[in-house]
Amino acid sequence: MDGKSLDIKQEKIERLKELLPEVFTEEKIDWEKLKAALGEDVEFKNERYVLNWAGKSDAFKVLQAPTTATLVPVRNESIDFNDTGNVFIEGENLEVLKVLQKSYFGKIKMIDIDPPYNTGNDNFIYPDRFSETKEEYLERIGDKDESGYITREGLFRKNSKDSGHYHSNWLSMMYPRLFLARNLLREDGVIFVSIDDNEVHNLRLLMNEVFGEENFVATFIWEKRTTRENRRVFSFNHDFIVCYARIKELFETSRGLLPMTEEGRKRYKNPDNDPRGDWQSVSLNAMAGHATPAQFYTITTPGGRKLDPPPGRCWSVTQSELQRLIADKRVWFGKDGNNVPRRKVFLSEVDEGLTPHTLWKAAEVGTTDNASKALLNLFGGESLFETPKPIELVKRMTAISTQHDCGDIVLDFFAGSATTAHAVLDLNKQDNGTRKFIMVQLPEKCDEKSEAFKAGYKTIADIGKERIRRVIKKIKEDDEGKLPFEKTKQDLEFKVFKLKPSNFKIWQGDGIENGRQLEKHLQLHLDSIKKDASEEYMLYELLLKSGRNLNSKIESTDNYYRINDGKMVITISKIDEKIVDSILEVKPQIFITLDKLFENNDQLKTNTALQMKDAGIEFKVV
Repeated sequence: MDGKSLDIKQEKIERLKELLPEVFTEEKIDWEKLKAALGEDVEFKNERYVLNWAGKSDAFKVLQAPTTATLVPVRNESIDFNDTGNVFIEGENLEVLKVLQKSYFGKIKMIDIDPPYNTGNDNFIYPDRFSETKEEYLERIGDKDESGYITREGLFRKNSKDSGHYHSNWLSMMYPRLFLARNLLREDGVIFVSIDDNEVHNLRLLMNEVFGEENFVATFIWEKRTTRENRRVFSFNHDFIVCYARIKELFETSRGLLPMTEEGRKRYKNPDNDPRGDWQSVSLNAMAGHATPAQFYTITTPGGRKLDPPPGRCWSVTQSELQRLIADKRVWFGKDGNNVPRRKVFLSEVDEGLTPHTLWKAAEVGTTDNASKALLNLFGGESLFETPKPIELVKRMTAISTQHDCGDIVLDFFAGSATTAHAVLDLNKQDNGTRKFIMVQLPEKCDEKSEAFKAGYKTIADIGKERIRRVIKKIKEDDEGKLPFEKTKQDLEFKVFKLKPSNFKIWQGDGIENGRQLEKHLQLHLDSIKKDASEEYMLYELLLKSGRNLNSKIESTDNYYRINDGKMVITISKIDEKIVDSILEVKPQIFITLDKLFENNDQLKTNTALQMKDAGIEFKVV
């Protein structure tokens, strides 16, 4: 009881909802649908098959708004920063994805994300204030408490089911992130998105729009629990994993297979002593829905029995192909030669692996309970993170999507406790792989009442980084005592970066209304570098914004930095004629320097530009 009288309007709406549920969209009446339902002559506006929601156009604006942010290295939280290709990034993932666009466009082989499921109880970031400026947005997502941690109040919004834009808010959150993620995928790349019943229908439509319906690969059903929930009408024991490719045909040609198991091998026998070894049989008939006339014929068995396809079915091969298979002794008619024919498949032909199926059972890939126990063991009995994914589940996705020895990059921009990083490291250990990971996680503050906070982990990102450290330590300990050729050869380090505002002052002409204001603004930008900008911070910002990745090879000399064996040169501290001459000897493709280093020496600046042009070197001044 709430002590209020009957809400007559709401009572009528509820009755209308019972009678005509089809006229409601996100708990509001769609008047066009209502008129149509009542038989009135209604012409729907822009009638076409399209996914639309309240705020879609604003979500486009969020997507298209460029960022000036950068990533800064954090060496004291890394392991062997200079010698690793693995990356952990702390920061709001939409901004991080924008920062990575130039450096990693078309470079990622696999993306695995476990975004908010929109259950009505979860908090997540969505662009709900489209009237705010870019600066106001950055201030909001950078809202920190007295300890410097991002506050939930400044950044997150609880998307209650009572909200009039319940589904729209989730779509507005997901759309720009998925769009930017697609840009990062290689042409043969693939993305896996975990979801439950709350938004799986909208996710499919959204993915169709971003990736193209023709690039849908599969929806995997994951048995996330084996226990029964008795508190609900039904016990929901599964989640979905929706998979799309950048270009489906290219992904299919590069798709990996699952390892052949001992259980799988046991299905293969050799009852006819075939010299080619053990085999099992598969059906030679199929559904007739798309059959050609050549797939309907009568087969005469060696024992003289005549067989036609069963009703509604056809033979899976033409008669001429069947004769070829029979001649090659690849058709089994049973011991007496009168059984329905089946095709022989030899173990030697499939021993390299199994074709993945779409039903992933708990016994194969683990449950949420398995995942929680594994994390508990890794952290010495401390319960630090709710609902992690089992590493076997992510290892399966990774195994079928990447090559073990090609340095494929795996990205997770909803990293959470860094299960994906754990899976990559574990799989590399298993097959001596060279895969690399990029984890992106917001430094979301842990609840002060949580076990994680009490154990000293201030943010979710802290948990993820510590998990990676512990996994690396365990793999190294497992290697101790082994012979050199038995030891893991994988990359057992990672480097940490954090999202920060640009190290350079950004020119903003908005708000300048008179000459005095313009003069003041010009004075502020005489030196384009911010006071707290370090040389290393500026170096990595220039690398990212010139399209070089976070694992670029950096060699430091007294006067400049050589990038990727001299393909690029950057000088940040000093420039003069001697330095220019030495750079010309290196013959880089591009040379970047700071305008302030010329100290108003226009002659040196002009001569440098001309010399670089003559040498065919791209010259940029910041």
